Amino acid sequence: MWFGFPLRPEQASTIAQGIDHLYYFLTAMDLFFTGIIFLTIFYFAIRYRRRKKDETPAQIEGSLPLEVAWTAIPLVLVVVTFVWSSSLFIRNARPPTAATEVFVIGKQWMWQLQHPEGVREIDELHVPLGRPIKLTMTSEDVIHDFFIPAFRVKKDVVPGQYSTLWFQATKPGSYHFFCGQYCGVSHALMRGEVIVMQPQDYERWLSGSKKAGTMADAGARLYEQYACITCHGTGKGPPFVNLYGSQVKLQDGSTVVADDAYLRESILVPSAKIVAGYEPIMPTFKGQLSEEQILQILAYIKSLGAAERKAGQE
Repeated sequence: MWFGFPLRPEQASTIAQGIDHLYYFLTAMDLFFTGIIFLTIFYFAIRYRRRKKDETPAQIEGSLPLEVAWTAIPLVLVVVTFVWSSSLFIRNARPPTAATEVFVIGKQWMWQLQHPEGVREIDELHVPLGRPIKLTMTSEDVIHDFFIPAFRVKKDVVPGQYSTLWFQATKPGSYHFFCGQYCGVSHALMRGEVIVMQPQDYERWLSGSKKAGTMADAGARLYEQYACITCHGTGKGPPFVNLYGSQVKLQDGSTVVADDAYLRESILVPSAKIVAGYEPIMPTFKGQLSEEQILQILAYIKSLGAAERKAGQE
């Protein structure tokens, strides 16, 4: 900072420092080569300028060491940049297995967030300090983008599919988040705050917040309301227990991972991927379930797998 003027947002996540170091490296490399190129142009313009009208410049045959140098040096720099940025991307793209999942729905022009315990927030997200948070996000209308500058995380939120973002806050406080993708006339108003709290304060906030059961509980009610048990509980359809994250074999002989995208597609377009050994009898629920309800059903299916694994460990 210069005299209190912030040149960049505060670093407030485990990811931020690595992103900033790469940014500084790229900026320094750009400035260095920009200076070298312009100084070389000026030097050549003066050193090799024509001094007489009939002057003929000497033919330059070339220099092997120079050719090797201007090929090898950029190659090394490109490889270093690729390895460095790729390692950061891979690290930041994989949420820790112990991350707390928060469901996010973007809509013109607001953010709706729901904790697994059932607490809902609008344009605010309360999180505990030092705990990894995984955001599972989708949009109800157009493409949005969830951007938290202080955490150095940013991801498009696309209608019809799920995108994942994760962070781990390192400093308590309030940090702005924005929609980073133009989404309409009130795009600039689609913003909010991440409020990072000490773990004990977060637990008090969570217990004191109004909630109507957990996400999994809401999904279980939808499971009964839409009579899913008539097939998935009787052998007519694939069982849900331990389904999430498993390899599912399809009728065409291929396999697919039962992740969020697969489960969503199976709910809305059940004929897209038919599980081996089962008939394509499931109706589509497109237009009957909102994005929030689909996320609740996914939370319920995930809880079945978690419950089964816990029972097995005991």
